[in-house]
Amino acid sequence: MLLSAVDSGWADPVRLHHEGRTARLLLDNARAVLADAVGVRPDELFLTTSGTAAVHAALTAITAARRRSGTAVVHSAVEHSAVLHTAGADGVEVRVDPAGRVDLDAFTSAVRSPGVAVAALQSANHEVGTRQPIEAAAEACGDVPLFVDAAASIGHDAVPGGWSALAASAHKWGGPAGVGLLAVRKGTRIAPAWPMDEREDGLSPGFPDVPNTLAAAAALQARQAEAAGLNKQHRAWIDELRQRVAAGIPDVEVVGDPDDRLPHILTFSCLYVDGEALVTAIDVEGFSVSSGSACTSSTLRPSHVLAAMGVLTHGNVRVSLGRDTTYDDIDRFASVLPGIVQRIRAEIGL
Repeated sequence: MLLSAVDSGWADPVRLHHEGRTARLLLDNARAVLADAVGVRPDELFLTTSGTAAVHAALTAITAARRRSGTAVVHSAVEHSAVLHTAGADGVEVRVDPAGRVDLDAFTSAVRSPGVAVAALQSANHEVGTRQPIEAAAEACGDVPLFVDAAASIGHDAVPGGWSALAASAHKWGGPAGVGLLAVRKGTRIAPAWPMDEREDGLSPGFPDVPNTLAAAAALQARQAEAAGLNKQHRAWIDELRQRVAAGIPDVEVVGDPDDRLPHILTFSCLYVDGEALVTAIDVEGFSVSSGSACTSSTLRPSHVLAAMGVLTHGNVRVSLGRDTTYDDIDRFASVLPGIVQRIRAEIGL
């Protein structure tokens, strides 16, 4: 779809010439598909350059529109860093339990305090997979808009209703990077805090990447068509991995809710093991995993998500299953992991 759209959808979709009208038709079709998947009307869906850009646009535009009510942004302690950075000094952090689920009573108290512009709560956590009580949070918000970061969920899990605005990212469901979605329901006031233009109601300057947007829509359609079977398979495999990791490795903590979670994510932490060393050793065995304890080689701070949960942050590994993952991958990963951990511990004299 991407390669086909590059040939026919390269033009500026606001132009009236033939190429522009063709690009507009392709863009409108893609927007309709994406809007239907998210559960909104096409005119409620805006295209951005990433999920992070969608988060920034939503929170700043809603806060600016509600400045008379206040500037506080209530959010859970385990939100994506894009939410934390956007909230900044106006952020009001709400604690979570050891599974990573927000304290609903504390959230309710915070959002009903004076001076709140918007509340932010992810549909499910990117690192540990724990789902959040979106419907209950939306009810607690009352007249305060609820923004939901659904990047981890769209394409993998249903997102409960009740929200006012929602962000997602195409690369999370197997689409191309560089396409983000921002859904804003009618009745939610927004006021972009930057110079407006005619594109995407000013929420995302510059004309959209039509070929990548079309590819994102095609990928989401394909992912939804196989979601039921794939999610059932992934949930069973993650259940097995949770058990085998916990049973096969001493001093390991498997984190996140074991049941009320995304179907494809597993996170665990190993005591006395450096996260980067563990990810590198696993990579040598042919498995691409990540570590919340060090997102890049230059960031040695522990994961704020794991720290907020009060669980072990050292030696953290996040496993995410893809559509091409096989049971043989699962079995071999669980088989080689204990030896890798033992070898790294032995290198430091343990």
